[in-house]
Amino acid sequence: MPTYNESHNIGGILERVLDHGIFDVLVVDDNSTDGTRDIVRGFMDRHDNVNMIERPGKLGLGTAYTTGFKWGLQHGYDCMMEMDSDFSHNPEDMPRFVKAVENGSHLVIGSRYIGGTISVIGWDFKRLLLSRFGNIYASRILGVPLTDLTSGFRAYTRKALEGIDLEAIYSEGYSFQIEMAYYVWCSGLGVDEIPIVFTERAQGSSKMSKSIVREAVKLPWKLRLRRFMGGINCNRAPEKE
Repeated sequence: MPTYNESHNIGGILERVLDHGIFDVLVVDDNSTDGTRDIVRGFMDRHDNVNMIERPGKLGLGTAYTTGFKWGLQHGYDCMMEMDSDFSHNPEDMPRFVKAVENGSHLVIGSRYIGGTISVIGWDFKRLLLSRFGNIYASRILGVPLTDLTSGFRAYTRKALEGIDLEAIYSEGYSFQIEMAYYVWCSGLGVDEIPIVFTERAQGSSKMSKSIVREAVKLPWKLRLRRFMGGINCNRAPEKE
């Protein structure tokens, strides 16, 4: 779980995750100034399976996730999940991701848009349109048959992550999620989606910015060009546009 000034949420989300009794937790904090790290340290004192990486500043969501994935690979984990730390993602859904991995998936994406539905609570109409059509845009350009390429609620297997050069990924926000999903899909490994309900944060402020949106608009074309030029080896043929 990446954090930056999540003191209103981090204690509650950690309790809910730990209640399952099957998860270890890694918090990657970008130098929060509101006491987030102190709350996590308190959990670390009481729970051997809570860990934290403290970074010197706001280094970006994408690098927070890759930092966490590399830590997980180094510590021998076979399945790693990513999720928001603000209750946008429901911790009660976590065992369903594990079950999908046990059934053979190498990337499981929590989708807000399966079956043409929009399972989002708390967004205005403009943001709903931006997200929904942004996902259609990215999937059409890349030829990937997934409904929610930008979702940040996911589970990866070790095999999926080991097939990606994490050092070479510098995308942030939505772009990071698109890029990671595309690489796993291109590898030929099993990628599946399960339905979730996304709830806009009740405490704190959103980390989305115009620069993140602009990056997400450009990235699918960059990935498509890299594949065309031979920079991405893909074992799957893109869907017809």
